[in-house]
Amino acid sequence: MSVVRLKRLVQALTLVGVAAYTMLLVYQSVSATGSFAQQQQVSGWQERAPRSVSRDYDLNNNNNVIVARPPKMPPPPPPSYHTGGIATATSKPPTTKLEDVFISVKTTRNFHKWRLPVIIKTWFQLAKEQTWFFTDSDDAEFQEKTNGHMVNTNCPSSHNRKALCCKMSVEFDTFLESGKKWFCHVDDDNYVNVPRLVRLLADYSPQEDWYLGKPSIRAPLEILNRDNTSQKISFWFATGGAGFCLSRALALKMMPVASGGKFISIGEKIRLPDDVTMGYIIEHLLRKPLTVIDQFHSHLEPMKFLQQDAFHEQITFSYSRYSKDKMNVVKIDGLDKRIDLTRFLSIHCFLFPHFNFCPR
Repeated sequence: MSVVRLKRLVQALTLVGVAAYTMLLVYQSVSATGSFAQQQQVSGWQERAPRSVSRDYDLNNNNNVIVARPPKMPPPPPPSYHTGGIATATSKPPTTKLEDVFISVKTTRNFHKWRLPVIIKTWFQLAKEQTWFFTDSDDAEFQEKTNGHMVNTNCPSSHNRKALCCKMSVEFDTFLESGKKWFCHVDDDNYVNVPRLVRLLADYSPQEDWYLGKPSIRAPLEILNRDNTSQKISFWFATGGAGFCLSRALALKMMPVASGGKFISIGEKIRLPDDVTMGYIIEHLLRKPLTVIDQFHSHLEPMKFLQQDAFHEQITFSYSRYSKDKMNVVKIDGLDKRIDLTRFLSIHCFLFPHFNFCPR
């Protein structure tokens, strides 16, 4: 081999080596950047969609509401979801157990004998230590039946705005004192599917800001700004009659404006009931969005359209009276309507047939 050919061969091998080394450096740089971007996604911001394989979550940017949609078949296996067009991965939330939940039931003395017995006989038996009844008078009979879980708020017994906000204020403060991770409010015409409620909360972290519930209106509520009447404010709120839940992290952020009776003052300022006041504080003052959970149901919905084969997935049920002879209740096979007017007994037996009052 001539000297000239040998030099050319050496030069060619040198160029190949340089090119390979350059390619290696580029690859390492890209890999490091991708790893950093992935870490940024995982750390995320608090209001990202929770990790779950039972639902899909979308962010409706127009109305600032996170919507939990029914599951598709089959449910998606990967642990990351698209939120507002950006893929984010979330770590699994801390384990939530029944003892982490504080359930408050708003009631009044006039409804103790009519509404409370069916609750005490059914779902209360599944959450005796976690459920508290907030009323407006002392009642020795039901204090005994609830194992001392009746709270006299000393609020008016009427159904006006101030009385409702007064009770909600006591509910909220009592939750804060309890040290529990979740505050879930329902009314005395709600049936709560307790295991399903706990499974729902397990999808979310109580260490992040969560406001879970369902509105009963089709668009955000619009009201006058009491601080500047030339402006209007719009926000969503979860209907109290369907039930809603707040994480402890969010409740702690609410303390400066809602605890110690301040909740009542805000309700008086905006002149709206307790559930609307809750939405005003969370969505307008704190800028935290409502996460819509379709499995909460209030008496404002026609209950007959709920399908019996989907009852296990529902979180709350309700009832109301359309007229003297017509009730707004779920359509379910079960106990005779003369002894189960609300259908709560039949719902309970469908979900938990081992109870001794259920037909065999």
